[in-house]
Amino acid sequence: MRIRGLAMSGGREVAISAVFTALLVVSILFLPSVLLTSGRLGPSSAKEWPFLAAAKDGGYYPVSFAYLISASTGDAERAARLLAALYHPANSYLLHLDREAPAEEHRRLAELVSGQPVYGRVGNVWIVGKPNLVTYRGPTMLSTTLHAMAVLLRVGRRWDWFVNLSASDYPLVTQDDLMEAFSRLPRDLNFIQHTSHLGWKIKKRARPVILDTALYEADRSELLRPSPNITTNRRGLPTAFKLFTDNSGRTASRECAGEANAAVPFALFVDCFQETAGSAWTMLSRRFAEYCVMGWDNLARTLLLYHANLVSSPEFYFQTVACNSREFRNATVNSDLHFIRWDTPPKQHPLYLGPKDYRRMVLSSAAFARKFRDADLVLDRIDREILKRRPPSRDDDHGDHAASASVARHGGQFFSYGGWCSEGEVGLCSNPWEPSRKGAIKPGAGSRRLRVMLNKMLSGRNFRKQQCR
Repeated sequence: MRIRGLAMSGGREVAISAVFTALLVVSILFLPSVLLTSGRLGPSSAKEWPFLAAAKDGGYYPVSFAYLISASTGDAERAARLLAALYHPANSYLLHLDREAPAEEHRRLAELVSGQPVYGRVGNVWIVGKPNLVTYRGPTMLSTTLHAMAVLLRVGRRWDWFVNLSASDYPLVTQDDLMEAFSRLPRDLNFIQHTSHLGWKIKKRARPVILDTALYEADRSELLRPSPNITTNRRGLPTAFKLFTDNSGRTASRECAGEANAAVPFALFVDCFQETAGSAWTMLSRRFAEYCVMGWDNLARTLLLYHANLVSSPEFYFQTVACNSREFRNATVNSDLHFIRWDTPPKQHPLYLGPKDYRRMVLSSAAFARKFRDADLVLDRIDREILKRRPPSRDDDHGDHAASASVARHGGQFFSYGGWCSEGEVGLCSNPWEPSRKGAIKPGAGSRRLRVMLNKMLSGRNFRKQQCR
């Protein structure tokens, strides 16, 4: 009897253990979907935030975007200006100011954002509260981008494309222009400049093995070579997958290298834009962003581990993931939608853009441009002629709290022109969910220029020919 009792007791223990094991397996399987659909940063009540409820249910706008704005020391003002130029209630925005920036600058950025009442009313702007230590050209740049993707997926708002920008970027179209042009496109397209022709990057980028100290040290961001011997500190190119990078190393043609105000035909400007621009900046579909974060077939995770020791990994990772994935390789557009000027031949950094580049920027039909110096006069011209912004004058921006107060006084003049915030209707900009404004978009000339460029990229003559080659 005792033996039988022990057997029965053991059977119950096995049954209970099996139930707990089953519950654990189910919880692990369903955890990713819970992370992507539940929880948000900020108020969760649809009654408290009616615009958020509308956006989550599909929204009133044809498409929407999720932006990461990355900034470092000295960029607080530029990041706040870029946010205002990009702002639209249907979008989502995450600002990351590098941990190396002084505490005063972090406070300054928080003041500039909190000083604009519209951001608080809509609840679609966030600042990373625990910023990352980022090493230039290191994998910590890549990990910061993936971190932003995960956060923007988790907040529960609807968006169709993820866009990563730096504080030295600036838009060349309004958000209404962008929405109207992209509303005509399949939602699975990824805009990533890429090529498998590595050229000089084999020796300088792909083969050297490096360590990013920001991965394991609290206050040091530097790239190190584990071995001082250059010949032994190299690895062969991978054979399990094909390595892709941006094509910023390609040399511009003689016509592209002409004077900024030269009379060059529109078609040639587009070709020059495609040929010479190259960077780590991308526009990724929501589906691809989920894939990079979740990695359901393990390719994204495997490549992330490989790129942890690669120089300039942000210039390789998304290109390599997209072009080695059967699911995404046929939805990759070979462009980053940026206007960037390079030396001939290109050097490590692009040239700064100024007033003399304005005509080139407009004729390029690009959605964004980089890079700009802080408060460059050409930014004022873009505000005035393209975005139709009327921000506070610089005389208003001279104290710690002056900018925030000036923004609050000027209200809707601070934002780019659009259906939700039209010129001459400043008061309505403070109430994004006013019934007559929901879903209203007012595209302009920027939308027409962008559509022409997108049609050229996606034409039968260009799309497949320039895809993952």
